[in-house]
Amino acid sequence: MSQRSPDIRTVLGRLEGLGTTADLGAAGISPTRIRTQLKTGALVQLSRGVYALPGLAEAAVGDPAREHALATAAAIRRLGSGAVASHQSAALIHGLSLLSRPHPAKVTLTRSPEGSKSRSGRVGTRLHIAEIPPAHRTTAHGVQVTTVARTVVDLARTVPFVEGVVVADSALHDRNTAWGELIAVQAAYPHWPGSRRAQHVIDFSDRRSESVLESVARVSFDEHGLPAPRLQAWVGGDEGIVGRADFFWPEHSTIGEADGALKYSTPTRAISQLERDAWLREAGFEVVHFTWHQITTVPWQVVASLRAAFGRADAARALEAGADRQVQPQI
Repeated sequence: MSQRSPDIRTVLGRLEGLGTTADLGAAGISPTRIRTQLKTGALVQLSRGVYALPGLAEAAVGDPAREHALATAAAIRRLGSGAVASHQSAALIHGLSLLSRPHPAKVTLTRSPEGSKSRSGRVGTRLHIAEIPPAHRTTAHGVQVTTVARTVVDLARTVPFVEGVVVADSALHDRNTAWGELIAVQAAYPHWPGSRRAQHVIDFSDRRSESVLESVARVSFDEHGLPAPRLQAWVGGDEGIVGRADFFWPEHSTIGEADGALKYSTPTRAISQLERDAWLREAGFEVVHFTWHQITTVPWQVVASLRAAFGRADAARALEAGADRQVQPQI
């Protein structure tokens, strides 16, 4: 009497929903059975040699964080090294903003030096070798991943400054981590390559920055020598508060507005924005708008417009001060 073939659902259930060809083979499931299950839709291939139950894959569709977590889990299972998702992969799984989003199938992992002797990943996988203490690990969407703070610092060490600021601002703004947690992770390994750049990112980061556009603009302002603006500042005139400014230079009575698509998404929003600008200018403020295209392709033009606004506001203030002196009563 032939032995009954094991149930694939049961086997994968013991493996948290996904397994490799070797995992299934060890449980007595032949390659022919795997191919049959793939044809009938009872099994889904996530990547070469890694399979999952269809419900697991279907549940992740449309959710970028869960989709990437599943791809990462497949890469970890294939690598078989106790690695954890890190860097861009960890940022995607945590839902952090990235200036440059990697291909969804491109996975980044980190493994402790005490792991397997192999220091290379597989196709579609980038592997880092570094210490990952328990305090720097967590679980998100069912996969082992570096904590948000460790993820931010890892990226700040390894990507261009502006990209590091984008992810740090995002994590702080959404309260996924705190500035003190970033400092603690950075202090744990102060001599790692890129640590000085990471410290610069941490020092520059600001939870008040509300979008990738605003983070990129802040870096451009700094690189072009503008004074640091106040972020999300409430401004107005004698009749009270008019609105909140993305960027505000009070010493120059100048407001900078980063124009994302939402501000002009409807005619009502567009009209409201124009009325707001008129009120602000009537109250004595200079208002400079800029777009994503402008700040990323011709940032010097945006900076020149802001400097010109500074000059106009300063001249108007000096003229007003001179007029006030002339009307002072003589004693």
